[in-house]
Amino acid sequence: MPLHLLSSPAAAAKLVAGLRAAPLRRCHSFAPAPHHPDRVSLATSLSAAAAARSAGPAVAAAQTKQSVSGKKRVLISLSDKTDLTYLGNGLQGLGYSIVSTGGTASSLEAAGVNVTKVEEITHFPEMLDGRVKTLHPSIHGGILARRDQEHHLKALKDHGIGTFDVVVVNLYPFYDKVTSGTISFEDGIENIDIGGPTMIRAAAKNHKDVLIVVDHNDYPALLEYLKGNQEEQQFRRMLAWKAFQHVASYDAAVSEWLWKQSNKGEMFPPSFTVPLELKSTLRYGENPHQNAAFYADKSLSLVGAGGIATAIQHHGKEMSYNNYLDADAAWNCVSEFDSPTCVVVKHTNPCGVASRQDILEAYRLAVKGDPVSAFGGIVAFNTIVDEDLAKEIREFRSPTDGQTRMFYEIVVAPGYTEKGLEILQGKSKTLRILEAKRSGKGMLSLRQVNGGWLGQESDDLTPEDITFTTGSERAPQENELADAKFAWLCAKHVKSNAIVIAKNNCMLGMGSGQPNRRESLRIAFRKAGEEAKGAALASDAFFPFAWNDAVEEACQNGIGIIAQPGGSIRDEDAVACCNKYGVSLVFTGVRHFKH
Repeated sequence: MPLHLLSSPAAAAKLVAGLRAAPLRRCHSFAPAPHHPDRVSLATSLSAAAAARSAGPAVAAAQTKQSVSGKKRVLISLSDKTDLTYLGNGLQGLGYSIVSTGGTASSLEAAGVNVTKVEEITHFPEMLDGRVKTLHPSIHGGILARRDQEHHLKALKDHGIGTFDVVVVNLYPFYDKVTSGTISFEDGIENIDIGGPTMIRAAAKNHKDVLIVVDHNDYPALLEYLKGNQEEQQFRRMLAWKAFQHVASYDAAVSEWLWKQSNKGEMFPPSFTVPLELKSTLRYGENPHQNAAFYADKSLSLVGAGGIATAIQHHGKEMSYNNYLDADAAWNCVSEFDSPTCVVVKHTNPCGVASRQDILEAYRLAVKGDPVSAFGGIVAFNTIVDEDLAKEIREFRSPTDGQTRMFYEIVVAPGYTEKGLEILQGKSKTLRILEAKRSGKGMLSLRQVNGGWLGQESDDLTPEDITFTTGSERAPQENELADAKFAWLCAKHVKSNAIVIAKNNCMLGMGSGQPNRRESLRIAFRKAGEEAKGAALASDAFFPFAWNDAVEEACQNGIGIIAQPGGSIRDEDAVACCNKYGVSLVFTGVRHFKH
């Protein structure tokens, strides 16, 4: 879950007490404010300053009297009005005068809180369907004036402008609007907030004198802080950071939406911002000496996209850094298959894959593919886990000795029956049980390198998207071609250099991550054993050599069909070698490197 500054008055009091004693050394995150509808417009024109000044000396004098009388003022303008009554009553009880806008003011008045409306300060009415309202010197002068600068205070006094000590603002629900379904371009534009971000940025810049709050979860902390009547700058800086982050995330959503509206089909903008939200701090990273955290990507393009980042954890220990990587690999692989399939992953590589109409049989075959690697791995299904499957997962013994009950770190599936979940929860207190939605396609894939990022389209090609072209004299039988397609789809998810041997919709062996393809091939054959005879072999990239190398070695080990991308200057050697041994060779024309 996102981490908030404080979630209760007691917690707030505890933090404020700590701040008095010593500065806060570390802050993981303030959760971004949720987006909600029903917000009155905040944008206005600076030209309204003339109207305010023309109101006359009496008005200016009255405002000046208010600003220097010692009465502290709060400006509140909210789209998300959660806990507004609590905040209003709390501030009023502390002696603060509240200035507010449209719908927020109405809500406060309905709750019995005394409110001064913004137009009473600006002396200028709302106009242009709410587009013009609060960008006015009487508002922003009161926010931006530095209290330690005499000429700032004199300017306020000369113009009859009062100061604001607290600003509480959140923004139009742009994110929710543009992700809720079909929305017109005009409607999207009208949901872009202007006045709100301006007030937030102004208050955050002047946070030494003005407290800025953008999240209702921080109301208790604010009130406790104000009760303390003390000036701890660390608290103010943390709120200011959160405010700028809130606006930055908002602007990132607007920018992403506008880019897609004006550049259809173009995936790579000249620059862009990825809004990340802290989901959890992790015990450690890949290794215990590395600190780590998990962030959710709040980009518009990922709304409803599924995947492990949005999975629901029903049971077990908290997820670790490596758990996320392995679960992601398992889920991405199993999501590729349409028929009931089980995938077992270890260190991000699928070590067992099987598809069967009977998902129990698929599970047994997937584990059998490499039971040693499967122990302590991740098991993923693309079907609902019911009572029978849950019992099989709980009780299944390792094929290596027929006695040891299989142990897994994670089970991930699109759903669980009530009984199925209950049974799995009884397998182990630590077993992580995840429910995930199928991963979306057409996504932008990002990967970090020192000093930069690599971006690419996700690798979404499946066997149905390409043509398997026969290059050998012997054309493959229908079942052989089916085996080759299955092996090729599995190889897509194995780290390069990748070799997969499969038959009857079951992976028999795979070799991964070796610097040369021949070593990966030998590992795959060692795992497949005698079952490799007549099976299909798929390679993620072309074979650079054939004679006395990987292709001939595969043929000599009894492989029935080989699927590879082709593209080598020695492709004809591979064809000739397969012809010599009577092996079918098909070219996919598509490489599947995975680094």
